[in-house]
Amino acid sequence: MALEHAILVSLLEKPGSGYELARRFERSIGYFWTATHQQIYRVLKRMEADGRLDVREVPQQGRPDKKEYSVSTHGLAALGEWLHEPIQPESVRHELAVKIRGAAFDDPRALIGEVERHQRMHRDQLDHYLAGERRDFGGSDTRTTGGGTPDAGRELQHAVLRGGIAYERMMIAWLDDVLATLRRIGPGR
Repeated sequence: MALEHAILVSLLEKPGSGYELARRFERSIGYFWTATHQQIYRVLKRMEADGRLDVREVPQQGRPDKKEYSVSTHGLAALGEWLHEPIQPESVRHELAVKIRGAAFDDPRALIGEVERHQRMHRDQLDHYLAGERRDFGGSDTRTTGGGTPDAGRELQHAVLRGGIAYERMMIAWLDDVLATLRRIGPGR
């Protein structure tokens, strides 16, 4: 996936300025696709130039006008093409897994602190996802709008968040298993 696709999805969900888009990447989209502010602004400029985005100037009180981006007809068509293209499942590149295997040639228990650190990070991320789920989906039915009609965007946002929650829970369980293994075995070599 290219950053362009993540930007198109975000702007279809809600038009906004480059700054607002960067904040969304920090808050929600960034859980699954990260980008720096500089990358976002560079791609916005390119997408505006090739006609995938519409831009309007929004006057601001006491500050320079801001550009508000929305997806053009050309951008919507480009996203549609991408949505219909097959993609390959992602392969996992996990440096910690290689370290764990390599620990057989040293003292495996020396990795306990590092694995515990990773586990804390995954617990923190899980807590963050769960707080976001309570905030964004907690008290409401994500399957319908106020009129009782399905809200596909909201339902799919929640499905992606549930995937992140499941991933973090899986990582925590795996790291529990790794820690038990590291504590059970003696020094390698």
